[in-house]
Amino acid sequence: MNKISVLSRALSRSMFAIAGVALVASMALTVSDVILRAFQRPIVGAYELVGLLGAIVVGFAIPETSRSNGHVIMDFLPSVLSGGWRRLLRIITRMIGILLFLMISVNLWSMGTDFRINGEVTPTLQLPMYPVAWGLSVCCLIECFTLFNDILETREPEL
Repeated sequence: MNKISVLSRALSRSMFAIAGVALVASMALTVSDVILRAFQRPIVGAYELVGLLGAIVVGFAIPETSRSNGHVIMDFLPSVLSGGWRRLLRIITRMIGILLFLMISVNLWSMGTDFRINGEVTPTLQLPMYPVAWGLSVCCLIECFTLFNDILETREPEL
């Protein structure tokens, strides 16, 4: 295993752990809010916090899901291709993914910058929104790195 692969694995697993913590926090917040509502004491801003945590869960889980092939795969085309063509198709799709996530990353960073300049905050708790946008932008950059590593490791694609 080369250094790029080790770094990719470490980054994606660390981010996956952050996504897991955000998911547990979101669940705990939701359960607590439901219980406290029964006593007429809802948690102020629970809806916005769950929304922000949801964005963190999804964004931070992308690289590990991609690295571990945890996403849905449509394999009707690769299953009829020979090994070399499957490898080429896998490389092409990863390159398209890199371009897509790079564009998303740039746009999220720009959106975060706009949020910061304009002082965009959540409605109830007045939490700044730019750190979440910038964090998701970094997640997309790390996904680009993960896809690049996948291209480097592509020998014979698994179906």
